[in-house]
Amino acid sequence: MDSHETLDWHDGQPRSRRFGDVYFSRDGGPDETAHVFLHGNRLPERLARLPGAGRFVIAETGFGTGLNFLCAWRLFESVAPVGAQLDFVSTELYPLSAGDLKRALALWPALFPWSDRLLSRYGALAPGWHRFDFAPQRVRLTLLVGDARQTLPRLRAGVDAWFLDGFAPARNPQLWEVPLLQTVARLSAPGATLSTYSCAGAVRRTLDAAGFAVRKEAGFGSKREMLVGARRGDAGVHRAASCGRAVVVGGGLAGCAAAAGLARRGWEVDLLERDSHLASRASGNAQGMLYARLSGQDAALSQLAGSGYQHSLRTLRRLLPCDHVAWSDAPLLQLAFDDAEGRRQAALARLNWPAALLHPVDRDQAQALAGVPLPGGGVVFPRGGWVHPPALCEALAATPGVRVRTGVHVHAITRELDRWRLDIAGPGADPADVVVLANAGEALALQQAAHLPLRLNRGQVTMLPAPPGAALRAVVCGERYVAPPRLGMLITGATFERSADSAARDADNAENLEVLRALVPVLHEALRTAGVPSAVVAGRAGLRCVSPDYLPLAGAVYGADGSPRPGLFASLAHGSRGLITAPICGELLADLIDGTPALLPDALVRALDPGRFAPPRSVATGS
Repeated sequence: MDSHETLDWHDGQPRSRRFGDVYFSRDGGPDETAHVFLHGNRLPERLARLPGAGRFVIAETGFGTGLNFLCAWRLFESVAPVGAQLDFVSTELYPLSAGDLKRALALWPALFPWSDRLLSRYGALAPGWHRFDFAPQRVRLTLLVGDARQTLPRLRAGVDAWFLDGFAPARNPQLWEVPLLQTVARLSAPGATLSTYSCAGAVRRTLDAAGFAVRKEAGFGSKREMLVGARRGDAGVHRAASCGRAVVVGGGLAGCAAAAGLARRGWEVDLLERDSHLASRASGNAQGMLYARLSGQDAALSQLAGSGYQHSLRTLRRLLPCDHVAWSDAPLLQLAFDDAEGRRQAALARLNWPAALLHPVDRDQAQALAGVPLPGGGVVFPRGGWVHPPALCEALAATPGVRVRTGVHVHAITRELDRWRLDIAGPGADPADVVVLANAGEALALQQAAHLPLRLNRGQVTMLPAPPGAALRAVVCGERYVAPPRLGMLITGATFERSADSAARDADNAENLEVLRALVPVLHEALRTAGVPSAVVAGRAGLRCVSPDYLPLAGAVYGADGSPRPGLFASLAHGSRGLITAPICGELLADLIDGTPALLPDALVRALDPGRFAPPRSVATGS
């Protein structure tokens, strides 16, 4: 079932079939937004007064067509100083499809410079939280797809201005309930303001009880009045972004993603890699699969996989050409290879993902997508595909503000005068405000992280020349995977073993080829006929760092006794899911370090917190 909204169109104007209400005024949508929300929150003068590194957070209770976001973005670009940052958080239970959004925004040609950029990133949206980064302007949109009564209470943010939007209280009362408006108050920063077109008495009384001084002002168009308000008892403050100097230890996917996230927020970042080049270890395979193993249950690992998958796709589309060398958006099939897997896949319908992102396929449909005979059906991620991890690492590390230093081994780190000093081989490193450990199992060699419960699992892939006559067109996953050829080479694997041995083994290559026989029999036969199995090109083994609960560690690092380590963070234990989890955890770390709204729900942030393995008092409480 698709969770997108269904529209009716009357005189060129979109109308929600579900709520029977219009998305914007017939008198002029952008003008209404400017009157009610931009001027109602005094944004022209407040944004203009931001300091050069100032930060401003806007949140709204109904994304709709995105009109309010686009108008706020345009205003921010026109009046805010260079270097300031805008975070826009919006929640929407029934998002528009990409086609309907494009049709709606076509009504406003003056907004095309901004709406075109939004539409280029939008796509199908599954329930969950989504981050759209418009980096050159340091503008971020965090879109919470779900019921606002569930999403907003799980948000970590300090909001400066609220757009209380959505359909009229009589048509959509859920957005105006007392608990939700109390959440609005709880998430508000000192000096926060709000505005809404609604003057309903219940809304006024609830906001007043929640601590807002509210008053009526002249409305827009045919609406006689609107409501504006501000938190009582405090004055607004200009919050400067906490930009400083950061060092990220580790040049794989985790480290490159963390470095890029901080640099996009204005941090000066040194990215240190022990080897001679980035992506030299577990992130160095020729192909990595965007394999999001989801569950019908709302478990933390499945929730992270779903959000991480969509975040990784947006990151790839923003950074790399889809040229079948850097990455490919070929379909990714997950075959129902046994009864347990079939039951797991059947439960995925509960996730309510759009068919454009995930849907079941029978055997015939799977074979048509793959271009080869297969043993059965399963589910398909139509744009799942594969990526060349070193290309993604290089693209992330090329973010302005990141300085890459290879051949640097960090022996120790020490805290002196509120900054971190690094003991490294070669030229000394400048002190840093923040250190991020993204060096997998090597983090255990540092005294501050030696207590973390990390272990290493070995995985080997097998690379061989693509045989003639077996043109695989999709990634096929079962107990293992095989991908369409890249530069004439086929990759299959991977083995799994609890071991710290990274040497390639012929026995592991033979094991991968034997599993391929059951996964894609015709491909195995083509390899046998071509004589390839006796002349395997190469095997490559990597060591995957994992935690006891198989969730990554992403957040502040605490001591073994639960004491804080100010300015020390980690992005570790991504295991075999690094392409899915490392990019989103890098963005989350940047949110936590820089104090911007978190792109994941608070419960999931807590589940990823490294402090979960320390005494209970160490786990962050959030805002």
